[in-house]
Amino acid sequence: MTANDGKVRQALAGLDTALIEAMLADGRILEVPAGTELLKEGAYVRELPLVIEGLVRVFIVHEDKELLLYFIQPKESCVMSFSALLEHAPSRINAIVEKPSALLLLPEAKLREWLREHPSLNTLFFHQYNERYLDMVHTVAQVAFGDLPTRLLDHLKRLQGMTQAAVIDVRHAKLAQELGSAREVITRALSKLERDGRLVQESGGIRLLR
Repeated sequence: MTANDGKVRQALAGLDTALIEAMLADGRILEVPAGTELLKEGAYVRELPLVIEGLVRVFIVHEDKELLLYFIQPKESCVMSFSALLEHAPSRINAIVEKPSALLLLPEAKLREWLREHPSLNTLFFHQYNERYLDMVHTVAQVAFGDLPTRLLDHLKRLQGMTQAAVIDVRHAKLAQELGSAREVITRALSKLERDGRLVQESGGIRLLR
C-alpha cells in the first residue's frame, strides 16, 4: 500500500471496504499546486474530485466580481460538480485550488455504478449536500441582510478555523475577491474592525482578538 493509498483510506473512512477498494482501483490521484483552476463555469464534469489533502475554493462570478460559495476540505467533495456530472449539465460554478492539494478523481461511469451498489456513498453525498446547502444559505443571508464588517469578520473566523493559524496570512485583495467586494472597501472594513478591537493587522497577516 502506498502513502497515498493510506491517505485515501483515511479520507474515505465510513464507506464500506469494497467501495474503498474500488475507488483505489478505478480512481486516480492528482497532485495539484495552489492556484490551479479545477473547474470553470460552463465546462462539463467528467471526473468527480474528492479532496484528500489541501483546500479548494468554490465560487460564482458576476460582472467581474466573485462570490464565495464554500470551501472543500479534506474528506469532502464538490456537490455542485456532483450534480453537474449526474445531469450531464455544464458547471454553474468555478473551483480553484487554494493550497497544494491531493485529489482523488472518480470517473463518471464508475461513480454511477457505485451509487447503485453502495448505499454508504449515497449517505456521504446526502450529508455533504446538507453541509453545502447550509453554507450557501448562510452566504445568502449575509449578503442580503449583513453589513460588510460582519461578513468579513465571519469569513476571517472561517479561514482561521480551517488553517488553525494564530495569524491569518491573507491579503486585502484576496479578501475582496472572496467576498465580491473591492480592495479599498475591505481595507476600510478591516480598519473599522481594528478600531473596534476585533482584530489586529500585523506584517504577517491578521490576528483575531475576540
